[in-house]
Amino acid sequence: MEKGLISVDRWGQESQAYFLTHLHADHTKGLSPQWCRGPLFCSPISAHLLPSKFPGFDPSLIRVLDVGSTQCLSLHSHTAGSQVRVVVTTIDAHHCPGAVMYLFRGEFGCVLYTGDFRWELRSKRAMMGKKTLLEALQGDKVDALYLDNTYCHPSFSFPPREVVAEQVVDIITRHPNHDVIIGIDTLGKEDLLLHISQALGTKIWVWPERLQIMHLLGFDDIFTTNSNLTRVRAVPRYSFTFDTLESLNTIHPTIGIMPSGLPWDSKIFNNDDKLHQYAYPVLYSEHSCFSELQEFMKLVQPSIVTGIVSSSFCYINPRHYFSRLNNFNYEKAESLKGNRNKSLLRRTGSNRLKVRKEGKFKIAGLSFHRGRVAIMRKERRGAKIAETDALCTSKLNVKMG
Repeated sequence: MEKGLISVDRWGQESQAYFLTHLHADHTKGLSPQWCRGPLFCSPISAHLLPSKFPGFDPSLIRVLDVGSTQCLSLHSHTAGSQVRVVVTTIDAHHCPGAVMYLFRGEFGCVLYTGDFRWELRSKRAMMGKKTLLEALQGDKVDALYLDNTYCHPSFSFPPREVVAEQVVDIITRHPNHDVIIGIDTLGKEDLLLHISQALGTKIWVWPERLQIMHLLGFDDIFTTNSNLTRVRAVPRYSFTFDTLESLNTIHPTIGIMPSGLPWDSKIFNNDDKLHQYAYPVLYSEHSCFSELQEFMKLVQPSIVTGIVSSSFCYINPRHYFSRLNNFNYEKAESLKGNRNKSLLRRTGSNRLKVRKEGKFKIAGLSFHRGRVAIMRKERRGAKIAETDALCTSKLNVKMG
């Protein structure tokens, strides 16, 4: 396996080209305003948001890949002493704004890196992603798949997001005299908030950092930091606790809605008796559930599959469930996994859990502490790709930064 050619969501080691799937923190570990190892390829939305996440980042390093497009990289193989070419197709991951999958093709075969994705085929965007993927594969199957296995277990089954969005509107409507808080991240679930705003004809409060992101995404009139203008507030997900809800209810009746694919239990709120008094979990997930992963596996039929998520909650090797699918050879996958000279991708990074820093936020004049909560996925994700010469019809030159 030749090192130093391509890295995906991996920023700490030398490569000739770096690919960003999306801007969630567990995929940008190692990026910083001072980072300058080489060209960074990403979607147009990620390119637009990246300077706000990393102020001072050198814009000359950013290479924009349009979603649905196919480009060709020309890299240098130190082993062969010659140029090698890799065809790259960028596919909508239907996860958060800017999130994409990457399909790499060459004489080494087909390598697909999903990043985080939702394979929700009743969605028009997902159907377009499927069309792009099938056209890029040209009838071939995927040799090596790096899969978002966040919910790779039969116990996880999620409704379509548009259905869950209606459920959220119904919950809010049934509490006309309550304030509402909704737990979200700094990026993602914008479609849910837009649906709530349109259905209820209301603005939605967000914290200042989130408002900046909303403005960059083009949502100028829907969101506000003025809590007097709305009873619906989107708050940082890791500040959403029972203590928060309890404190807010001392001021005004308040309910909390947590859109997530993760199962809820009493540990989150420390008081099982009061869980349903204030809190409403809804299965709004931006990751694929098990049945969606199963359909995706049937479509791409990989020879090798590796999960990219290692979780303290539930880590399931995709091969455990999908080894019996057509064209998936479990013994071959195990053999190739152990053969470093033949492997197409090498996963790197530790299984340490990311910890959200402590901090404060304010709602209705109250200050609440953000706890140090370990999230349920690995701190670092990413892969390094080795490739040989590939046939290309066009060229996208790579300049080292």
